[in-house]
Amino acid sequence: MKTVFLASVAAATLIAAPAFAQDAIGSVGIAYNYADVEGTDVNRGVIDGTVASSVFGDWTVTFNAEAAYTDVKHAGDETTLAGAVHLSKKIDDMRFGGFYGASEFGNTTLNTFGLEGQKYLDRATLTGVVSYGTAADADIWTVAGDAAFYATPQLRLSGGAAYTNVDADNIFIGAGDVDAWSAGVAAEYQFADTPYSVFGGYDYVKSSDLDVDANVFKIGMRYSFGGGLQARDQAGANLGRTHNGVAALFGN
Repeated sequence: MKTVFLASVAAATLIAAPAFAQDAIGSVGIAYNYADVEGTDVNRGVIDGTVASSVFGDWTVTFNAEAAYTDVKHAGDETTLAGAVHLSKKIDDMRFGGFYGASEFGNTTLNTFGLEGQKYLDRATLTGVVSYGTAADADIWTVAGDAAFYATPQLRLSGGAAYTNVDADNIFIGAGDVDAWSAGVAAEYQFADTPYSVFGGYDYVKSSDLDVDANVFKIGMRYSFGGGLQARDQAGANLGRTHNGVAALFGN
């Protein structure tokens, strides 16, 4: 079931996106991520895509898909898939909705359910997310926020922060709760009169309970269809790209 879901989302997002409707909007990107986790190098190559289209009047469906190759120094490498489906409704200058996502996580699957909301301003977008995930009998709660500012129509600057709580007692008896937080900044620049943009970002992730911190850097390029940077935001086509806690270690 997991494989069917991920493959279906990937196909809908990366291949059949323009067929949803004339107002479909989204992007396809490629990125390189590097993380320094307590002196351990984590290198990651990512291909991802997102597409949003109106359904049922004011409602919008958004699909995310990602394929990634990760190499951890002294710990081997793996190829993983992830996908998510969002259903949201735009009310005036705000958007509210929910989502379900699944991602391959080690030898198990991380299933995530969440609620999300956005506020659209003339030159900014504010996003908030609350999610619950489960993997290997661990319960994972995350609260995240993100603010994006458009310095120009072609330049998007953003910053975000997140708090994550993992109840790991079902995995290791007596392990209890593990708290982690993350904060990051990012920028995306779209070349004038073209659908191409470049982006980069930095995230810092820390867990005092595990005595671990990480510095995460990312760079990449995107091809957009249906609209530019701010149009993607206001159409719901950037849902799923909000700063999302410990997942910043591996997200695009």
